[in-house]
Amino acid sequence: MNIPREILDKLKAPYIEELEKYVDKDIDGIFKVKSKKLQETKDGKKFLLLTLEDRTGSIRAVDWYNAETNDQMLQLGSVVSVVGKIVYFDDRLQINISSSESAVRKLNEDQYDIERFVSKISNPEELYKELVRIVQTVIDKDYRRVLEIFFIEDKSFVEAFKSAPAGMRIHHAYIGGLLEHSLNVAKLVDQVCRIYTQLDRDLLVTGALVHDIGKIKEYVVNQKGIEVTTEGELLGHIIMGVEMINQKVRGVPYDKLLRLKHLIASHHGEYEWGSPVIPKTAEALILHYIENMDSKINRVLQIIDREERGKEWSEYDTNLSRRFLLK
Repeated sequence: MNIPREILDKLKAPYIEELEKYVDKDIDGIFKVKSKKLQETKDGKKFLLLTLEDRTGSIRAVDWYNAETNDQMLQLGSVVSVVGKIVYFDDRLQINISSSESAVRKLNEDQYDIERFVSKISNPEELYKELVRIVQTVIDKDYRRVLEIFFIEDKSFVEAFKSAPAGMRIHHAYIGGLLEHSLNVAKLVDQVCRIYTQLDRDLLVTGALVHDIGKIKEYVVNQKGIEVTTEGELLGHIIMGVEMINQKVRGVPYDKLLRLKHLIASHHGEYEWGSPVIPKTAEALILHYIENMDSKINRVLQIIDREERGKEWSEYDTNLSRRFLLK
C-alpha cells in the first residue's frame, strides 16, 4: 500500500486514550464517526455534535463553524481526519473542531491503517496448534467428532475462526480475539475438571471451544474496524451458534447434542445479559462463570495496559463500574 507522506505522518497521531495529555493543545487525528447530530442553539446558531472513536475509545467533538456542510458530507462509519483543540467540557474531554473548511476530511481506505480501529494477535498459528492439541485430548468420540468437524475438517471455518474478534469493544475486540478467548476458556475448564471430577470434562471442553462459534457470522472486520453484520443484529451469535451445530453435525446422539447446545444457549448466564436460557446443568454453570471471568479479566488487563505509567488508579470503567488500582 502506497500511503502518502502526510498520511504516514498522521498515523503517528495520538489515540483517543492518550488525548488527556493534549488538553488545551491542537491535535490532528484520524477517527471513525460513531454518531452525529445537527443541533441549534437558542439564538439559532447551528452546530454539529459528533462522537468519534478509534480502537481505544470514543470522544465527543463539536463543530461550530461548518456544521451543515460537514453534516451532509459525513455518514455513520465514515473515517475522517479531524483538526481541533482538546478541551474539558462537562468534566469530560472534547474536541473543538477548528474553523477551517478542511478541518474535517473524509478519508479513503488507502489513506489510513486499519490497525487504528482494530488490532490483532501476534501468534494465531501457535494458538491454533494449541487448540488442536486440546481437541486431541477429548476422549468421548461424539464430542471429539463435533470438534473435528469444525476445527480440523472445515478449513474455511478455521480461517474465519482464527481471524474473528470476540467482541466489538468490551473484551477480546481484536483480530484473533475469538481464538484467544475460546482457547483460554477451554484451558480453564480443563483445570476446573481436575478439581471437580464429577463434571463431564469432554462436554465442558467441547462447549468451551464452540460456545462462541456464531461470532464468525456476528462480526465482520473491514477497513473501518469491527462491525456487526445484519445476521448478527437480527439473530446474534448464540442463536447462530446453535444453528451451526444443527446444520453441520450428524451422527451424534441427540442427548449429547442437547447438552452441548444448552451450554451454547446459556453461556451468558442471565436473561438480562442476553441469555435465552439460564444454565441448568453443572457444566453449563461452570462454562458461564469461566467464560465471564475470562471476558472481564481481558477487559481489566487492557485497562491496565493502556493507562499512563506512574498513575495510581485507572480511569472509571463504565462497563465494569469501577476504577482499578494500577500499582
